[in-house]
Amino acid sequence: MIGLLIQDNAYEQDIRELLMSFYPGETYAHEVKENVDFYVQTRLEDGEAAIGIWEKLENGEESGDTAAGAADEALPVPEGLEDWKLTSLSSGKADLVDHSATKNVIKKLFYQMLVERTGHELPWGSLTGIRPTKIALSRLEEGWKEDDIRRFMKETYMTSDEKINLSVEIAAREKRLMEPINYDSGYSLYVGIPFCPTTCLYCSFTSYPISKWKGRTGLYLEALFKELEYTAEKMKGRPLDTIYFGGGTPTSLPAEDIDAILCKLEQLFDTKNVLEFTVEAGRPDSITEEKLKVLASHGISRISINPQTMNQKTLDLIGRRHTVENVKEKFHMARELGFDNINMDLIMGLPGEDLDDVKHTLEEIEALKPDSLTVHSLAIKRAARLNMFKEEYADLKISNTPEMIALSEACARRMGMEPYYLYRQKNMAGNFENVGYSLPGKACLYNILIMEELATIVACGAGTTTKVVFPSENRRERCENVKEVEQYISRIDEMIGRKEKILNE
Repeated sequence: MIGLLIQDNAYEQDIRELLMSFYPGETYAHEVKENVDFYVQTRLEDGEAAIGIWEKLENGEESGDTAAGAADEALPVPEGLEDWKLTSLSSGKADLVDHSATKNVIKKLFYQMLVERTGHELPWGSLTGIRPTKIALSRLEEGWKEDDIRRFMKETYMTSDEKINLSVEIAAREKRLMEPINYDSGYSLYVGIPFCPTTCLYCSFTSYPISKWKGRTGLYLEALFKELEYTAEKMKGRPLDTIYFGGGTPTSLPAEDIDAILCKLEQLFDTKNVLEFTVEAGRPDSITEEKLKVLASHGISRISINPQTMNQKTLDLIGRRHTVENVKEKFHMARELGFDNINMDLIMGLPGEDLDDVKHTLEEIEALKPDSLTVHSLAIKRAARLNMFKEEYADLKISNTPEMIALSEACARRMGMEPYYLYRQKNMAGNFENVGYSLPGKACLYNILIMEELATIVACGAGTTTKVVFPSENRRERCENVKEVEQYISRIDEMIGRKEKILNE
């Protein structure tokens, strides 16, 4: 257990996230108590930030032994730790009026301290946010030169050269890809389908087994259509840039339901002028020829068929009810029906997988030649079964290494793909990132928009989040729909009311 004695709670989350990166799985105390391995203490005063680590005295040591010999000056001895010693201490100038700048100082000081303590560096340095490319992209928009951005990221966050170069490369590509988007008046539409064939071991997305809704999906569609009708009327006159049909797994619905939703969208919105229309057909066990034909008949421009791994033992373990051969069969079926923009998702760090398993997966994917490849690093969310029942899976080794990440990048580049978007999540195996690669002209604009928060995305369906962007004010507002399907159906008028409040601003 690690103790947190943080003077200003506004910085606690950043300190905790760095600790989680160096000490995954640890628990935290916010007061002096038993069974704490060490305490982290902060002090902000007179334009200076100080941070230190207190540890138990060893036999023969005296409490006056400190890292700098001046604990009472830089950090007062916390009540209850009079018999502990300050083993690490660092301080730096900080403009305490500027929260962001002060946060960066604290994180840099603490990161250097943890590197020295553990002998381990993180690829992203002190960066803990989920959108590191925003740092590069925002500065490119302001006219910064790429070398100046690299220097800033190195000095401020101690990020590795490899990750800095990746961020700058992606930001420059995003800037070019976003040129057709009108941030002020344009918007994107997300349609959420909260059903899946089964729930995967690592998944925390809003999804419910489709088997439990057999014969009742019409109730969900009725509520969804009501929300879509409101949205179409509210956004009338504004250009619709992209549509993303996700979940869950939209193709877990019967073909007639998929057709009904797509017909409704075409009735309500000007879909002929959208730049991109993506449908997640993620689970191969949810795909049929009939469903693919429905998608093709509506001119869907992009689909995802997501194996996550091409190792059968892992598919069985994580609850993917399809085989490796199913993945290949459904991929070739989609190609034969004319789909020329197919994405495939992979996850690095799946339970029990090693470097040879990853090599095998990449070889299989390279043979299929998808148009884009999204490489995720496993993130174990609080609501995932892998975390909720972790005692059951205690013997499973979860490993994500720089070699795995490098192999996936090399595979994508061999296929002629370029990285075009990147994001991070909390509790990621190996403290890495998720990267989307695509062939030229096959990038998913929606993925960039949602990660960089550049334009409004109106989301309809259970468990979805609408984000309204006000570019001139550099402001973003959001509202969420309830996750539980029954609640969404019964409270649909309330969900529409939530949208009304922020769309009226």
